[in-house]
Amino acid sequence: MEILKTTDLCKTYVINKRQNNVLRNVNLSINEGEMIGVMGPSGSGKTTLLYTISGMDGATAGKIDFFGKDLTKLGANEMSDLRLQKMGFIFQQMYMMKNLTIYDNIVLPAYQANKSSDRNRINERARKLMKKLGISDVADNEITEVSGGQLQRACIARSMINEPKIIFADEPTGALNRQNSTEVMEELNKLNAEGVTMMIVTHDAKVASRCEKIYYIEDGNIRDEYHLGKFSADADYQREKELNNWLMKLGW
Repeated sequence: MEILKTTDLCKTYVINKRQNNVLRNVNLSINEGEMIGVMGPSGSGKTTLLYTISGMDGATAGKIDFFGKDLTKLGANEMSDLRLQKMGFIFQQMYMMKNLTIYDNIVLPAYQANKSSDRNRINERARKLMKKLGISDVADNEITEVSGGQLQRACIARSMINEPKIIFADEPTGALNRQNSTEVMEELNKLNAEGVTMMIVTHDAKVASRCEKIYYIEDGNIRDEYHLGKFSADADYQREKELNNWLMKLGW
């Protein structure tokens, strides 16, 4: 089932009275349960694409269909509510409230989205997510009292707390060492195997090789796409090799 589709999506910034066409007629689709990677050179429009199709930034032209609703037609408040309730976000910079514990940071979006709901249900979901991600033992820690890998797993738990239809991740392993990066991607693959839809922007071929479909963006448009199929740990090395060969042909 197709849950998100862009049609001739454009994004233009005007800087010093000069137009900068960052996205040019981008057409892509994401099906339910897919794990999509987005790659491309620096400045190609990868992050702008993620921000635009998730409604964090407005499109200049084109259409973004999300479960039959055109996001380009929504007002700011409606878009904000939809992001909170239907989308999850993971960033390279792990934005968390410094005055809250790890646990409190995770439950905060659910409290905001469900102000009249029973908080016991939210608390139970948070505890289950933290257990699944192996961070139950740091629930009461400050964000400065955990490792980078633990903090990013907490960000994953926070992104999942409202049971989103899709998770958008912008360089989710960019600030991590290789071991923590692998651990975080293993958790994302587990969630995807359970049916969670994801779109991951990355410059790391090892990370992208864990996705089933990769879009390559260049000069603001989709130049090509590559299908690897669902991730299998047994074929990890072969998938990365296959992806690197494709990227080399594109001049990566």
